[in-house]
Amino acid sequence: MAGNAIEIEGLRKVYAAQGREAPKEALKGVDLAIPAGSIFGLLGPNGAGKSTLINILAGLVTKTSGKVRIWGFDQDVNPRQSRAAIGVMPQELNMDPFFTPRATLEMQAGLYGVPRRERRTDEILALVGLTDKAEAYARLLSGGMKRRLLLGKALVHGPQVLVLDEPTAGVDIELRQMLWANVRRLNAEGMTIILTTHYLEEAEEMCDEIAIIDQGELIARDRTAALVGRMDSKTLVIHPEGEAALPPVPEGVEAERRADGALAFSYRRSETSAEAILRAVAAAGIRIRDVATEEPDLEDVFVALTSKAGRAA
Repeated sequence: MAGNAIEIEGLRKVYAAQGREAPKEALKGVDLAIPAGSIFGLLGPNGAGKSTLINILAGLVTKTSGKVRIWGFDQDVNPRQSRAAIGVMPQELNMDPFFTPRATLEMQAGLYGVPRRERRTDEILALVGLTDKAEAYARLLSGGMKRRLLLGKALVHGPQVLVLDEPTAGVDIELRQMLWANVRRLNAEGMTIILTTHYLEEAEEMCDEIAIIDQGELIARDRTAALVGRMDSKTLVIHPEGEAALPPVPEGVEAERRADGALAFSYRRSETSAEAILRAVAAAGIRIRDVATEEPDLEDVFVALTSKAGRAA
């Protein structure tokens, strides 16, 4: 499918007042389009509205207003088709402890109306690495194996869109690598992946584009490299020949001498050039053995955008 896998327009969700608490507006008119075939990151601090948005996409929460289209199907007009187009791997380990992985996948396929002859139970068990545990009770599976089973459940009906809600929270390195290998494979086969994660290095490595939600509002959305490129800060690290004291630096530059003897100069590219810093170092008679630069990463962008200072800037 060309175009967008998900189209969201003016999405609002207001939770009714509970006791003495006032009504809570979890989503405040979110507009978001997610391209088909992409790996898309949906990030934000706790309580930002990510889970509410995902639960609306999955049909688990009723929106207050707005439009949601999944794979071209309007949730209000074609609710069954829109729900069938999406699979969700939740963060919570919710499954029947007395069902085996095979029985769990078969039951899930039945709930989605997948005919027996079209079910891919063995294929999915192999994909998520549970073939040898196919007949074990779910309650006897390790936490990592239960997460694999959740991924399998999300795939039984062959959705075009897969949502992974904090999929690697608390899992070991082996499972994380297996999961990302599967995600890349599914994406290469044409599946659109939506990822929420607190591991920002994962989002930076995996995602083509990223949207950041804070306090129910979409505050940033761009290609991952462009989003990181928004940060104006940069650090020039100079390794001098022998020991050297910090030289006088141009206004606005922060200088520090690190434990290994390197001199680090943090500056804003829009205000100061690396050349100006190098001139100051040369003027102080410091001989340079090596020089390197440190660029901001997604975590720096995330913190800047979701902090009050970042929002006001």
